[in-house]
Amino acid sequence: MEKFQYTITDEIGIHARPAGELAKLSKEFRSKITLKTDTKQADAEKLMAVMALGIRHGQTINVEIDGTDEKTAAEAVRKFFEAKL
Repeated sequence: MEKFQYTITDEIGIHARPAGELAKLSKEFRSKITLKTDTKQADAEKLMAVMALGIRHGQTINVEIDGTDEKTAAEAVRKFFEAKL
């Protein structure tokens, strides 16, 4: 299992466009990608679940990737967050 934390720098937080892009990216991997806040968690492949987390600017989230291609997926997701959020 790969894990990392990321603090959201986008002023709006995770809104529809990046949530949709994240869902699409997540579906490219066999590994399960989970986003976690202090009180909730969501499968990154599920757009509405990610949106329901209500992640805002300055909030730190935990990302967990578990599966056969977890290292590749973790690197791709980390790069996505750095570029988009």
